[in-house]
Amino acid sequence: MSKTEISNNNSYINREISWLQFNARVLQEAADETVPLIERLRFLGIFSNNLDEFFKVRYATVKRIVEAGKGGKSELGGIKAKELLEIITQIVIKQQSESVEILRIIDQSLKDENIYVIDETQIDDIQHEFIKEYFIKTVSPALVTIILNDSVVLPNLKDSAAYLAVRMLMSGDQKQFALIEIPKSVNRFVELPKEGDKNFIIMVDDLLRYCLEDIFNIFNYKSISAHMIKITRDGELDFESDLSKSFIEKISDSVKHRQIGEPVRFVYDKTIHKETLRFLMTKMGIDTTDSIIPGGRYHNRRDYMSFPSLGRTDLLYSKIEPLPIKGLSLKDSIFEAIAKKDYLLHAPYQTFAYVVKFLREAALDPKVKTIKITIYRLAEISHVASSLINAAINGKSVTVSIELRARFDEQANIDYAQQMEDEGVNLIFGVAGLKVHSKMCVIEREEGKKLRRYGFISTGNFNESTAKIYTDYTLFTSNKKILKDVDQIFSFFETNYRIYKYKHLIVSPHYTKSAVFKLIDKEIENVKQGREGLIRLKMNSISSYPMVDKLYEASRAGVKIQMIVRGLCCLIPGIKGMSENIKVISVVDKFLEHSRVYIFGNNENSKLYISSADWMTRNIENRVEVSCPIYDDDIKKEIIDTFNISWNDNVKARLLTDSQENEYLKNDKEKVRSQFATYDYYLKKIED
Repeated sequence: MSKTEISNNNSYINREISWLQFNARVLQEAADETVPLIERLRFLGIFSNNLDEFFKVRYATVKRIVEAGKGGKSELGGIKAKELLEIITQIVIKQQSESVEILRIIDQSLKDENIYVIDETQIDDIQHEFIKEYFIKTVSPALVTIILNDSVVLPNLKDSAAYLAVRMLMSGDQKQFALIEIPKSVNRFVELPKEGDKNFIIMVDDLLRYCLEDIFNIFNYKSISAHMIKITRDGELDFESDLSKSFIEKISDSVKHRQIGEPVRFVYDKTIHKETLRFLMTKMGIDTTDSIIPGGRYHNRRDYMSFPSLGRTDLLYSKIEPLPIKGLSLKDSIFEAIAKKDYLLHAPYQTFAYVVKFLREAALDPKVKTIKITIYRLAEISHVASSLINAAINGKSVTVSIELRARFDEQANIDYAQQMEDEGVNLIFGVAGLKVHSKMCVIEREEGKKLRRYGFISTGNFNESTAKIYTDYTLFTSNKKILKDVDQIFSFFETNYRIYKYKHLIVSPHYTKSAVFKLIDKEIENVKQGREGLIRLKMNSISSYPMVDKLYEASRAGVKIQMIVRGLCCLIPGIKGMSENIKVISVVDKFLEHSRVYIFGNNENSKLYISSADWMTRNIENRVEVSCPIYDDDIKKEIIDTFNISWNDNVKARLLTDSQENEYLKNDKEKVRSQFATYDYYLKKIED
């Protein structure tokens, strides 16, 4: 692919193409033979799941631009929308082909480990008995089978569900078509009886193929075949204007409507009979303007994220035991400790239990009067939510700003919102026109005749499940100045017609751009005065053109800029006269890099922020985001130390360049695998 296809006048890389290159880095992990074998399968699942969400959101957005008759060049980095759809489809077809080949290689490696994933043609007598019984007891009751003919209107196929398209050749060469929905309530991977040292697994898809005669025994067919298809629908939420419905009801209805959104991708087994394919596409109203992608025998490879471990811990990453925070005990009062100094939690290297401990203590402490917290994504079983409900039951004034529009987690948030509302929690459903993406909590505790504030601010969600695999910082503090600003943000939620001023926090949508520009200008001025100018940034994504342009300006002035960007990056580093002083790496490894850190300067007066905000237009202009300054020198050093560990990664870091080739960063220095080195860093802190 030429540079002109991915960028606009060599100034920016198109965000959709950049995101696909990030997903290619995930696919690299599936291909990496140094990654444990079952983990490679799970990375293949993550790659597929990412791709599903990409089509539901980003591809669907570009497709809407095309259908609206707009060129979209300004919104899409200089590429016409229709052209971009074609480029995306070609990249995805190539990546899907690579993923099929990776899966074939992994399958062979599994056999070398006595793990056999068999299909319906490889079943022996013992497995036959097991499968037939399993089908009758477990699979058959969950099946939805749709018989098709020319006069029957095809029901809306579910978004991202996998179906077997069945073709029966009847007497007189008549054809009968049907669809079998792969049931989500049944495990995709069925473990068969072990034979000696050999483990056998069959995918439920192949189990269904084996049992086709049981499903269609009332049909007198001469031959029968089944091939997989999958449809992905537009994931945008559309809201009704019905004033009689509550906000929860509107979101809930919109989530249900997503299942019948416009199709944006149709994936099919490339060996399917052409007649079957034509029949289905006609029935579903799919034409050449949609992304039609030939694939392998199996779809919904996201299910590989839950591939069974079979007790083979040697084929998995070694589990790490989350470490305690030095000086902060889970057995003693967390408020007493925070009253004396700030503490930093770095998950998953350190245990998320401190967040739950903070909220549980607040729920029980008679001196705690109020709790205010923002929630974006909750765990399926959330101790955070139960602690807040417990606090409300104990008579605390509990205010929760819960974001019901957290994409693809809406239903879970709706369910918890209803539970909390039932128990007397005061719910705030964000701000009109803005998503609340900030991660913060403040409590007020009666101490003597005064109220003292305690709280925490984080780069990540208050979610026990993701805290095991997402890297995030959480600052615990009793700093009056910071927490006064946090409390003011909650006032903004209640009276958002007022624009508040904040003395310490940087808050979107009103101040992030101007505040960051001022910090960058300071580094530019340092260079002009003959001093060093240095900016270090860690984030998930950067796609805001004004932010990119400002970094280009700093680079041209001579400011050195180090960036660690996990996901999409529209900035093009290393271009003479534009960005030669900018270097960007991306680390993809065992954990998902999720923390956002901004560091300006390289001396005792350097300014450091942890943030909920990436540098995307939505984070700068359309969300409530919070960047929190770090004032404690020890914590500041800790964050800089861990940034430097990531920056020096020469095992799992990829160098991002204008070529978009995802080359691993290799050098002659001692090997540094940053995620493992970061755990060792915290282990050493405890030992010291």
